[in-house]
Amino acid sequence: MSDPQLPPDYFDKMYAAQSDPWDFETRWYEKRKYALTTAMLPKPRYRSAFEPGCSIGVLTKMLADRCDAVIATDIVPSALETARRRLAGHNVEFREWALGDDTWPDATFDLIVLSEIGYYLSVERLTEAMERTVEHLEPGGTLVCAHWRHIVPEYPQAGDGVHSLVRQTPGLAQLATYQDEDVVIDVLVKDSRPPQSVARAEGLV
Repeated sequence: MSDPQLPPDYFDKMYAAQSDPWDFETRWYEKRKYALTTAMLPKPRYRSAFEPGCSIGVLTKMLADRCDAVIATDIVPSALETARRRLAGHNVEFREWALGDDTWPDATFDLIVLSEIGYYLSVERLTEAMERTVEHLEPGGTLVCAHWRHIVPEYPQAGDGVHSLVRQTPGLAQLATYQDEDVVIDVLVKDSRPPQSVARAEGLV
């Protein structure tokens, strides 16, 4: 079976050409997506978050405001350095690490964020990564996924395929979904039962 993947130097070349190659800091699509992603989190605060593929740390900053601690990773040293400068003095630990790596952090988390990263892996590798994600997500913990829905020829998968796979991952129950022409965002909970809505959790209904 073939295992489609990006060239090993794909991201190095992207960041060599521009420090913010996807315009995370300036593009309204990105700002709006981040606002939607964080607004959909069902809890006001989390103990420990894990964000693979943090890039230059724009979303990381928003997560740090909602979490006691964050571990954020990327595979491009220059992107990590930019993120470290952005989050200097914050409750964030940065590591050079990829979602498809075999060795995961020796920790569990009550929040894991997969934003614009799943389609860089083949179906086989993403399936394995999702199994590890569930292992490292605490019972009742939140998984939020957000991905671009349009086809990018270089990527092994499209965003819709990523979310179809994520929704079928054993051990996760879907809590909320947002979708428009450009982006899909899913919030799932590690639970064998249907998760409670925010209003039900607060006793409003």
